[in-house]
Amino acid sequence: MIFEHIKAGIEVTDEEFDDIYPYEIQDLSKRHFTPISIAKMAAEYLVDAPNTRVLDIGSGVGKFCMIGSAHTEGHFTGVEQRENLHLLSKEIAEEYELSNLKFIHSNIIDIDFTAFDAFYFFNSFFENILKEESIDKEIELNKDLFFIYSVYVRKQLAKMPIGTKLATYFAYSEEIPLNYTIIETHLEGKFKLWEKTL
Repeated sequence: MIFEHIKAGIEVTDEEFDDIYPYEIQDLSKRHFTPISIAKMAAEYLVDAPNTRVLDIGSGVGKFCMIGSAHTEGHFTGVEQRENLHLLSKEIAEEYELSNLKFIHSNIIDIDFTAFDAFYFFNSFFENILKEESIDKEIELNKDLFFIYSVYVRKQLAKMPIGTKLATYFAYSEEIPLNYTIIETHLEGKFKLWEKTL
């Protein structure tokens, strides 16, 4: 029913949506997973034509991709290095028979961004700096990885064609190339919509 409501434009709260997850995941949602309102705005901006290929950089439990696929005509791919979260995303997507989305179990540095048209980034690397805010102990965390991942994302985004769209939520300048311009900002700058202009 949750996804039917999203498709129909009926309001769904984050608490209602998060009921699809196990309790321990629900407890993480406010800090680590995209709010529905942000997911909808980002998906609407990124998907400017049917089947636009959107990559979620660090998809966690797949919330953004699931909402995006239900709310737009885009195709959403989430990459997540935690196997337990990746498997949970796949399981829920299959249970609710969601289409136009795919989940990849991989590290971001193994992903070629040229296979996609647009990008969403809710700072999934920051836990390498503030380990006390990490999701779990499933992966290695250290400050060097924050910079390695950020530089990789910046280089990949820089290779994309002019007009490429990017939406960021709680992201920092390390990941964004200088040839991307802010089109809109919301929530006192926490949520930004970008486009590659040079």
